[in-house]
Amino acid sequence: MKRFALAIGILITLGAVAWGAFLRVGGTGGEMITAADKWLGTLSAEQKAKAVMSYDAPERVDWHFIPKATRKGLQVKEMNEQQRKAAHSLLQSALSQIGYGKATKIMELEKVLKELEKSKVGGNIRDNERYYFTIFGEPGDTSRWGLSVEGHHTSMNFVVDKGRVISSTPIMFGTNPAIMKEEVAGIAKGTRVLAAEEELAFELLHSLSAEQRKEAVIAEKALAEVREAGKPQPATDAAEGIAASKLNDAQKKLLRSLIDTYANNVPEEVAKERLAAIEKDGFDKVKFAWAGADKLGIGHYYRVQGDSFVIEFVNTQPDAAGNPANHIHCFWRDMRGDFALPIN
Repeated sequence: MKRFALAIGILITLGAVAWGAFLRVGGTGGEMITAADKWLGTLSAEQKAKAVMSYDAPERVDWHFIPKATRKGLQVKEMNEQQRKAAHSLLQSALSQIGYGKATKIMELEKVLKELEKSKVGGNIRDNERYYFTIFGEPGDTSRWGLSVEGHHTSMNFVVDKGRVISSTPIMFGTNPAIMKEEVAGIAKGTRVLAAEEELAFELLHSLSAEQRKEAVIAEKALAEVREAGKPQPATDAAEGIAASKLNDAQKKLLRSLIDTYANNVPEEVAKERLAAIEKDGFDKVKFAWAGADKLGIGHYYRVQGDSFVIEFVNTQPDAAGNPANHIHCFWRDMRGDFALPIN
């Protein structure tokens, strides 16, 4: 009887473990936990010392997309092939297929910059393996933890609480060149990683009537940069531009498509939550603002803002070959607070 009871106890325990594993992979947060555990399991103690920080570490909210010589976390260059694959599996779990494709293509553009800037002092900082992975806290079904993947022209930040993604901001993507004018370093002429982000906005702008443009255009000259770049929280200024309520059906469809382009960089489950928040707050209150030129090759900027989010896009800088306004910075941020932290 004792042996039978022991056997039943073991089966119950194994069943609970199996059921816990089943629950873990049931959503984006669970997949991230599994992928994070697998990646951490490949690292040495020395590597973990770089890759793992406490959840409350100030580095968690210290983000930027500029080409810095040093960053928090473990650099891809310091990983072996097994570790790199596990790291990329972790990134894939946090992003949609579309978002992951953009992120990896942005990393590959570093090869272009390295080639074009090889004669410049500091050109060696351009490296498609100079991207850093950091875990904040301990990934688990009952814990709160964070993930940062960052390097030149991308910063992707997530918080998972009890197996659910509760924050996926800031997410920043940038490209230099925005449009490849010629083939360089194996990257084909015409490559345009962030094409939809730019084309849809131009299409919406060009669809506006003269009266609508008066509301939408907030400045004749583009802003030089996205606001609050590298700051823990987004700018809290009131939304500017033309409200969705003043757009016709075709224009509203374009605005929704533009928002979707950014929202869908994360898995469907998380994207749906982003979009549901916009609808709850009232889509008609979302505003579209433009500054600068209305054509490619001259500096332009736009902003889409609602109660729960803000999108910013700027293309004012020349690319590495000197082509004007061919260098994009854009992001999605949470107006309720990035990094799962309230805006003070």
